[in-house]
Amino acid sequence: MTAESVITGQTSGELPADRFLDREEGWLRFNQRVLELAEDADVPLLERARYLSIFAGNLDEFFMVRVAGLKRRIATGVAVTSATRHHPDDLLQHISDFSRELMLRQARCFHESVAPALAEAGIRIVRWDELDAAERARMHEFFHGSVYPLLTPFAVDPAHPFPYISGRSLNLAVTVRDPQTGRTMFARVKMPSALPRFIDLGADRFVPTEDVVAGHLQVLFEGMEVLERHAFRVTRNADLEVDEDETDDLVQSLENELRRRRFGPLVRLEVEETISEDAVAILRRELGAEDREIYAVPGPLSLAGLDRIANLPRPELRFSPMVPVEPQDLAHDDFFDAVRRRELLVHHPYESFTTTTERFLALAAADPRVVAVKQTLYRTSGDSPIVESLIDAARAGKEVVVLVEIKARFDEQNNILWARKLEEAGCHVVYGVVGLKTHCKLALVVRQDDDGVLRRYCHVGTGNYNPSTARIYEDFGLLSADPEVGEDLSDLFNHLTGFSRKAEYRRLLVAPSALRDGLMRCVQQEMDNHRRGLPARIRIKVNSLVDEDIIDALYEASRVGVPVDLWVRGSCVLRPGLEGVSETIRVRSILGRFLEHSRIFVFENGGEPQVWLGSADLMPRNLDRRVEALIRIEESAQRARLVGLMDLAMADSTASWRMEPDGGWHRVTRDDAGERLLELQSALRSDRHLRAVDG
Repeated sequence: MTAESVITGQTSGELPADRFLDREEGWLRFNQRVLELAEDADVPLLERARYLSIFAGNLDEFFMVRVAGLKRRIATGVAVTSATRHHPDDLLQHISDFSRELMLRQARCFHESVAPALAEAGIRIVRWDELDAAERARMHEFFHGSVYPLLTPFAVDPAHPFPYISGRSLNLAVTVRDPQTGRTMFARVKMPSALPRFIDLGADRFVPTEDVVAGHLQVLFEGMEVLERHAFRVTRNADLEVDEDETDDLVQSLENELRRRRFGPLVRLEVEETISEDAVAILRRELGAEDREIYAVPGPLSLAGLDRIANLPRPELRFSPMVPVEPQDLAHDDFFDAVRRRELLVHHPYESFTTTTERFLALAAADPRVVAVKQTLYRTSGDSPIVESLIDAARAGKEVVVLVEIKARFDEQNNILWARKLEEAGCHVVYGVVGLKTHCKLALVVRQDDDGVLRRYCHVGTGNYNPSTARIYEDFGLLSADPEVGEDLSDLFNHLTGFSRKAEYRRLLVAPSALRDGLMRCVQQEMDNHRRGLPARIRIKVNSLVDEDIIDALYEASRVGVPVDLWVRGSCVLRPGLEGVSETIRVRSILGRFLEHSRIFVFENGGEPQVWLGSADLMPRNLDRRVEALIRIEESAQRARLVGLMDLAMADSTASWRMEPDGGWHRVTRDDAGERLLELQSALRSDRHLRAVDG
């Protein structure tokens, strides 16, 4: 059977038409799992507040990208019925209903659980009416000194058109009456973006910014009678559209699009549930919002601002601190000697990103024997030591090539700034391949060693070169001096910086040229091995599983009896446990202190597991519209380590969310006897190979 036949139903009849779930619902169910962590009283209190913040930020991005994209396709007439046979308009309504349910659930969690628990711990988020006299006096002074100069009320009348409401801004809708004429007017007051979401009153007491402004509306509307005021918030389409084939300057075109982003069409209007029907009618009319785009929820809105409170220095209310360890191979030996001796597999954040990946590039910049450095950058931090190392290398006269992906969503402006800084330092900066995003995580250092040999030292990772997120994102990186890996990275960088149609590599599977077919061949091999009575099994860990062709291949593998274990953090549109379709497929999800971000692919291969790790999720964009790279793990101990991690995550004795055939998830944290199941991330922190330190 060919790889193509895996996805056409030729093995055991046609696959059922309802075998896929909606991707959008799958993503909302992922965010629901984040919310369940906020609802969990066993999670440290400030971390619960952080999960509420993460949930809110996630939902913003979902509307700005996924909902906005669906609306745009409907408006342009290119939307088609989804694989679940939902008409696009029906899908929008389902998204609206599900999102509304989740937003109300978040509000209940905050008001009925997290906020009361914070109050018991001495941390209070209070409204204006709850401030004592001293606090009000302090806020009066704060308002006049730090808020009032930033405010601009906009009246709405025939001489004053309705003002533009920027995306994700928090606003007050104010109704005032002129006592002399009796005339009623509507006005909008925007909360200054320079202010924190919650203003610190001292003694771990906080008040929403809009309450401080609302408490001083008479200053803004002197002589008027304030009838009502309510907070509202707009979410807009933030996707960028740049035709790379039609632009002469990609950076300039992208900067123009970034300026237009804040003027994108509305996709959601949030209002406080106490708002009057008249005020909602004005907002609906002036903003062009449909009824299903309006979400009335209890205030305060914009709970993404809880991240500041989650960062309070109250260690007893947060996860215990962890000190990442340095791999033993690097503890006593010269870095390059250690990598030359054997490949090193590092697991972040349990093993230090600073003493491995950052150190690798810092040493490359400082070592006079290093002659060239090449690297991809997709996302990095605002004060990136990695970028500084690249700049130092260029200033030291080394050949430095950096591929900066300036189309990385929501990091476009940051990456443009870094690209210009790198160029000014003398680095050769490339913006990738036209029509593709470069998402692979690669670094190549060329060094003339003491023996006179010019060697290539390589890093292939699953995560971004971002020291900030490396502390909370779970990722793997492979450091290697294997000549085959060096040849592969040289070939791939030459493809990215020049013109090449190379598709076949030695230890890499690269998208879009060969990754999809390579994975299909691996699935097919497991099916063939199972038929021959050889050990066969598929284990996959990804952030998202939505590619229909890959899913159909996994269904066919299950239909012939191959066990399939899927560890999916986010959206999954495959349906496990369907009779005659996916009975051997199990899907698990693990969320916790660290964001599970690595991608691992394990194929049993007749008893000699073939293991890959890299940057690619199982989504059409990753397989067909991005440059991605997976590297094959060769050392048996490292393969066993990754297989063991997969098996531990999928074990019934490990706490996880488990997916049902209908797309629902249920969280399992205790066994039948009521004993707590093993928490994977806690187990990895306390592994005997790691020196986790609790404060």
